[in-house]
Amino acid sequence: MAKTKTAFFCQNCGTQYAKWVGQCSACKQWNTVVEEVVQKEEKVNWKLPSQTSKRVSTPLLVNEISIEKEVRLNTFDLEFNRVLGGGLVPGALVLLGGEPGVGKSTLLLQIALKLPYKTLYVSGEESQKQIKMRADRIHPNSETCLILTETKTQNIFKQIEATEPDIVVIDSIQTLHSDYIESAAGSISQIRECTAELIKFAKETNTPVILIGHITKDGSIAGPKILEHMVDTVLQFEGDRNYVYRILRSLKNRFGSTAELGIYEMQGSGLREVNNPSEVLISKNDDGLSGTAIASTVEGMRPLLIEIQALVSTAVYGTPQRSTTGYNAKRLNMLLAVLEKRAGFKLGAKDVFLNITGGISVDDPAIDLAVIAAILSSNEDIPIDKGICFAAEVGLAGEIRPVQRVEQRILEAEKLGYTTIIVSKNNKIGLKSTKIKILLASKIEEVARNLFG
Repeated sequence: MAKTKTAFFCQNCGTQYAKWVGQCSACKQWNTVVEEVVQKEEKVNWKLPSQTSKRVSTPLLVNEISIEKEVRLNTFDLEFNRVLGGGLVPGALVLLGGEPGVGKSTLLLQIALKLPYKTLYVSGEESQKQIKMRADRIHPNSETCLILTETKTQNIFKQIEATEPDIVVIDSIQTLHSDYIESAAGSISQIRECTAELIKFAKETNTPVILIGHITKDGSIAGPKILEHMVDTVLQFEGDRNYVYRILRSLKNRFGSTAELGIYEMQGSGLREVNNPSEVLISKNDDGLSGTAIASTVEGMRPLLIEIQALVSTAVYGTPQRSTTGYNAKRLNMLLAVLEKRAGFKLGAKDVFLNITGGISVDDPAIDLAVIAAILSSNEDIPIDKGICFAAEVGLAGEIRPVQRVEQRILEAEKLGYTTIIVSKNNKIGLKSTKIKILLASKIEEVARNLFG
């Protein structure tokens, strides 16, 4: 009989203990250590028919290693390709996390149905008929996507050996279980074991594997933190249920940048790629409204124009409120202090509410000037001209500081029909023939005089 033993694991970070403890010494969380039965037995490693022997790796000098151009699999989804860094790398393990109901399964099923490669979509949460109903709504005609409902990894690998797919999608990693571990599916040891088996399969066969992962109530991916270390790429699928837009971000990427952003629009027929998000994030309002300013920001390699709304009103309850949506609240307090100290605007006794439209979050410091312009516009109740946008950072001395890639921001604003952009005087701009007017400013007082006289 196989030897069994009991181990204790922290559900938060995955640290193993020989006995139960009240507080995890690694992550300092209380009452997160649980007991799991771990079975130790001889593993029978699966092999594809072509894998009869393993190649032994030998050390090489850096100068002796040959570099070949990386070949990626095109997913035929521009937004997904952008976030991955150009497509799926053979042998890569990608982990996709997000809130329940945000559209993780819809996104990957939609990609699997459109791919010209043979794709095996493994679901441990839905039946084949349920997936078929969704597939008919998204992309009814697909001859390359195979649907399998299974939770046992050994059975999954048998089907993989029989079908030999080019891409494997697992929905989700928390539903899988392996015979080599006796604990329940979704436990720390099961997640770690199943992920290790999938990594071994992906690396030995050069087959990309995409995993869907559940998240906890605080937004982190459920399971041990080591899960994120084991995979090659960690993607986060975000979205508010009150908005139709979904944002795909990269939290970790061994094969590309983590600064890229993908935007989708949720529709009845699936997720639509938003190729020009600036038009989506700016409201089509012909009436001049105070408290609204347009900022030119950059996410990864993509320039975006976003709309910032501010509301400044007299504090009724004594203590002024500072509320933000999609923007750092501490940075808003800093900008309000700069306005009060350096520019002489008395906002200490007023409520300030700030919102970035479209339900997205932005941490680019280049939107500082647009935030200040929106606050001053609301405070003075004077609308900003619809043809003006902003791209500059604001320092603690009230100076307008330069930002990176300002030329790309200017060209994006010009492409969308804006007539004037206000940037820092210290920015080096090499553009010679532009239709948009570029205003250079060094202090926020200059910007206030230009906007409100």
